[in-house]
Amino acid sequence: MPENKLFPPEGLRPPVRLTLSRLREALESGAVLEAPVQRCDAGHTLHIDLGGIPGRISRPEAIAPWINGAERDIAVLSRVGKTACFKVQRLQADEKGAPEAVLSRRAAQEAAMDFFLESLEPGMVLACRVTRLEPYGAFVDVGCGIVAILPIELMSVSRINHPGVRVREGQKILAAVRSFDRENRRITMTMRELLGTWMENASRFAAGETVRGTVRSVKEYGSFIELAPNLSGLADARENLSPGDGVSVYIKSIRPERMKIKLQIVEKLPPQEEPEPLRYQITDGKLDRWTYSPPGYEKEPVETVFTAPSP
Repeated sequence: MPENKLFPPEGLRPPVRLTLSRLREALESGAVLEAPVQRCDAGHTLHIDLGGIPGRISRPEAIAPWINGAERDIAVLSRVGKTACFKVQRLQADEKGAPEAVLSRRAAQEAAMDFFLESLEPGMVLACRVTRLEPYGAFVDVGCGIVAILPIELMSVSRINHPGVRVREGQKILAAVRSFDRENRRITMTMRELLGTWMENASRFAAGETVRGTVRSVKEYGSFIELAPNLSGLADARENLSPGDGVSVYIKSIRPERMKIKLQIVEKLPPQEEPEPLRYQITDGKLDRWTYSPPGYEKEPVETVFTAPSP
């Protein structure tokens, strides 16, 4: 996979003490730096404190050119109170002779996109930062504020009704590139392949145990209970259950050949305030093929194939 240390998501870059000397070095080398945005003025210029040296990013330099319309203004305004990456365009003196820096976030994002256009391929695992949640998925920063979509159906094998069940805004996560539309600069990510196969998840449990689970769907014939993001079992029908309810369940049987877990609900539990921590089975590298179903599964294998589009 590409070394994303060059262009990590905003807020994940190792901290560096910003000095006038450091800014001069960055100006000469073209290095990308980052710092928190303090305010956005009426002209949509972003103002940044660079260790006592004022820095500013004008509206045209605040966001990459492939973002247009109202989304562009929102992207600028929403940086206040958050970290922004940038390149130093020039150092100059203000009216009083004090140094100030003219910066460009756009230049940093264009450099990151050039890097991705050359290096990024389906299956590559990247560190991301969740920037926004919508009913259909999560938007994630994959590098220098470049935003990709993580669709809700690709967040786990177990189906959920909102991405907030899995992640929260500002959270660092791992995800793999599902597809990359280079012409339109659109990146789609997936997380379910990193959360383990059926067998990897089922090996954490044993018949006869009683564990916590979460109701994901309620049918006439029973309720599907999530034991882990990539593992669910079926319990007999029971009244007064709704998706999202916490329950304790007794594990009656685990059958890998049918990829089925039979459960019995013991009782409802109080809701959890925070999502369960994500347990990754894959944390780096590049995936070519991922098979969810266990060996000996009676039906067609459940798998994902990562292929690059034809040139």
